Amino acid sequence: MHELSVAQNIIDIVKENVPEKELGNVKTIFLEVGEFSGIVTESLQYCFDVIKTETPLEGSKMEIKKIPFLLYCNECKTKTTNNMGIRFCEKCGTCDTKIMSGMDMQITKVELNS
Repeated sequence: MHELSVAQNIIDIVKENVPEKELGNVKTIFLEVGEFSGIVTESLQYCFDVIKTETPLEGSKMEIKKIPFLLYCNECKTKTTNNMGIRFCEKCGTCDTKIMSGMDMQITKVELNS
């Protein structure tokens, strides 16, 4: 389960970017996770909840926003989605496409208690 190492990396990134004296004030960590990033969001949430215990982030939570798989077609110049993660344009059928979103994961914001 690679979600455990991803959860640990999220905690490490927060620890590196939030001053140590403020770590106990982290309220929410906001993530964007692409539909085809290979991350099972329910497993990631579970792993985060388990490994944050007995750390300064114990009182924090994680909000996950799922990002759809989006393609740009270089032939017909349209943006399309498909639920299979296949790189062909559903409008014109070409494979001359560029992935716009849905493959990445990123921390977008860390909210602190006031």
